[in-house]
Amino acid sequence: MSSAKGFLKNLGEEMQKDRATGLAAEQAYYYMLSIFPVLILLLSIIPYLSIEPQTAVSFIKSILPSETANLLEENVIDLVTTPNGGLLTVGILGTLWSASNGIQAFIHAMNIAYDVEDNRSFIKVRLLAIVLTIGLLVAFIISLALPIFGNVLIEWIKSFVPISSQFEILFTVLRWVVAVVVISIVLSGLYRFAPNKSFAFKHVIPGAAIATVLWQVISFGFSFYVSNFGNYSATYGSLGGVIVLMIWLYLTGLILVIGGEINALFHKRNIKTEAIVKHPKRVVKQ
Repeated sequence: MSSAKGFLKNLGEEMQKDRATGLAAEQAYYYMLSIFPVLILLLSIIPYLSIEPQTAVSFIKSILPSETANLLEENVIDLVTTPNGGLLTVGILGTLWSASNGIQAFIHAMNIAYDVEDNRSFIKVRLLAIVLTIGLLVAFIISLALPIFGNVLIEWIKSFVPISSQFEILFTVLRWVVAVVVISIVLSGLYRFAPNKSFAFKHVIPGAAIATVLWQVISFGFSFYVSNFGNYSATYGSLGGVIVLMIWLYLTGLILVIGGEINALFHKRNIKTEAIVKHPKRVVKQ
């Protein structure tokens, strides 16, 4: 218990020293700029998949607070009902560029967490940000599509092969488990390659796991609060959806920073432990 309290105390001190809230706000700004190109990309693909507009609207409402979903509903229907190859191309390019700015902010936050300078070239960092952005988008699509469109997939399988009720229950559980696992794996990759520092992959697992759980809990809790208690429209009018979206993105950025700070603390402790094992007399003298 005392070690856990000490770790939490160190985590709080590191977050205060590294300006974790400011780094989260920086990420939220860039994520806000990139979320609309991301939606354009995703929704530009839907017309080619023969998915009903109302299904797409329900999907958006299930992953975003209701205030924000209502703000986007009309644009979602327009994009879904009209295939547009040019818009798809622009969506891909716009998404990669805009979202990679958010990932670059994340890379900056991780370098601060590990107390390292980023001496990599601009091109190398930008290419890394784009690769990590692609991985994050793939995970985003998989983790959201499995829980939301899982029923559609089950019905499609049923049209070919009879499925028992037990298998349906198992599939329902597995699709949520797979979604969480995919997010954890991608976050592990982000935490491993973002900072300009080499270390074992196992050093990023604690932060990735905690960040995944925190993001799921806070997203669900914040969405529940906004839907049932937070009347942002009455306070901010038509800007209510934008305010809600910014708060959610800020919390997301803060969770990513917390995961990175946790990994950095574990990494520093592991280095200190290894030094004691290899050179106990030297450490004692120091």
